[in-house]
Amino acid sequence: MKKVLKQAVGIDVALDELVVTFGQLFGDLSIEFTGYKVFKNSNSGILALLSWVEKLADSQVSIQYIMEATGVYHEKLAYHLDEKQYEVCVVLPNKISNYMRTLESKTVTDKSCSQAISQFGLERKLDLWTKPNKVYKKLQQLTRERDQIVQERSIIKNQIHAEKSEAEPNQRSLERMESRIKFLSTQEKEIKIDIEEITKTDIEIQKTIERITTIPGVGSLTAVTVLAETNGFELIRNKSQLASYAGLDVKEKQSGTSVKGKPRISKKGNRNLRKSVYLPALSAVRWDEHFKNVYARLVGKHGIKMKALVAIQRKILELIYVLFKNGTVYDKEYHKNSVQTAIV
Repeated sequence: MKKVLKQAVGIDVALDELVVTFGQLFGDLSIEFTGYKVFKNSNSGILALLSWVEKLADSQVSIQYIMEATGVYHEKLAYHLDEKQYEVCVVLPNKISNYMRTLESKTVTDKSCSQAISQFGLERKLDLWTKPNKVYKKLQQLTRERDQIVQERSIIKNQIHAEKSEAEPNQRSLERMESRIKFLSTQEKEIKIDIEEITKTDIEIQKTIERITTIPGVGSLTAVTVLAETNGFELIRNKSQLASYAGLDVKEKQSGTSVKGKPRISKKGNRNLRKSVYLPALSAVRWDEHFKNVYARLVGKHGIKMKALVAIQRKILELIYVLFKNGTVYDKEYHKNSVQTAIV
């Protein structure tokens, strides 16, 4: 009987179901998938999953449960496994999709995805996931709620503009829309107060926010959002990993001399994190002299304003990470040269 070196449960998570593949890595480095099953994404389904894995697994070897970060759908399972002290790994979807391109099978189904996730876990040494800090989790919920309110308010403002542009605007409709805007603005203020109260209770987070907001264009709300969405950079090991997590990493398509696509950001990451540094980047290139110069240089180089702005977004996010890790504040003179040379 072959010796089992490693065991991995690959889980493709959806709203209502968990598509699961159980795989094992043996002493001769061969990989076998010895089980495949679909469970409900519910408490009873999770218990059934654990019972099923227990029957297949070698009790002498630890098991890693690996899943993609699919919005919030994976959280129920991840939290349950963490509470029961199982080894949990949550992987960015772009990592799995990139890995699947290297495999022989080009068929993409729920089964093939769960199998690829299991194989990915067997072949790689992955960081273990831990439950988010309670403070960061609350801040994440509040910042996301505020973002939804701001989006909804923006839609209503556009509706008001359209209504007023009509030949005969409906006054009652305008009054109702104005009332909704006032209500949403009141809710936004309440959320900001809640965020402020939470950050004040944690002195360390408060100091971190003060350091981060020394970066040009970065306000306290941006700092809180970045910390909340990364769980205080818990699983971030370097700047390139952070850019990938935010979906600000560059994706290129090039093959020989005949195929060459335009470089684009992947956008396969945390949308809330990516969005949080958009306005700070606009502010930085408008009011900070050396960010403004770098932006102008990049636009002059390739003529694409959005591409230059994305580079500034990425750099601001990286600066936040550096200040957090080093416990330092932004020094304009120190970062001037690094900003000019690091952005390409």
